[in-house]
Amino acid sequence: MENLADDIWIFNGDSVQFLGLPFSTRMTVVRLTSGELWVHSPIKLSDSIKAQLDGLGRVKYLIAPNHLHHLFLPEWIAFYPNAEVYGTNEVIKKRRDISFHGSLNTIQDWAWGSDIEQELFSGSPLMEECVFYHTGSGTLIVTDLVENFSGKDFTYWQRGIAKCVGILAPNGKTPLDWRLSFIFGKSDARKHFKRLFDWCPKILVMSHGEIVRENADQFLAESFKWLR
Repeated sequence: MENLADDIWIFNGDSVQFLGLPFSTRMTVVRLTSGELWVHSPIKLSDSIKAQLDGLGRVKYLIAPNHLHHLFLPEWIAFYPNAEVYGTNEVIKKRRDISFHGSLNTIQDWAWGSDIEQELFSGSPLMEECVFYHTGSGTLIVTDLVENFSGKDFTYWQRGIAKCVGILAPNGKTPLDWRLSFIFGKSDARKHFKRLFDWCPKILVMSHGEIVRENADQFLAESFKWLR
């Protein structure tokens, strides 16, 4: 567990294999003004994580921000049966075995809205992702919209592939396949990116890769040049 700033923490989990690469896993936890915990992209649950969360507050919200980040939800739901579960339309459709309390695609006054703002980043037929901004710390929280792998756990060939698809630090960005899928949805994506950029984040946290702790606005401008 690492304390990024007041009331926001990250937990790094084991890597999972995806498309031939070892994808590091990371979840972000925010303690809301109410004292309850908001958990973004839950990783594999362990006794250590349970103990650390107990010291932070009560787990209230479990967030699946896109259709690829749902693997460990059942074990979290089993251990925290009173937690509310939210996901995008895509993940709700994919995980019919999970009872979601609502869709992140809807526009409403979210219970965490006074602490966390959000934007559904759409425009691609392959995937949409709900992006969040923790106002208290100025932290932008994304999942796969930006990937920024250090490459230290990659083989020589894996580093080459990561560089080719644009996800190798310090020049991480949206993976190539997702970028290409916006060919007919760039105008929609630009509107979403403008909101992200207008938040003026100080820190950028992604599920996969190096956290951007300085000049996050400059990093965002560079990593989203493909939208121009």
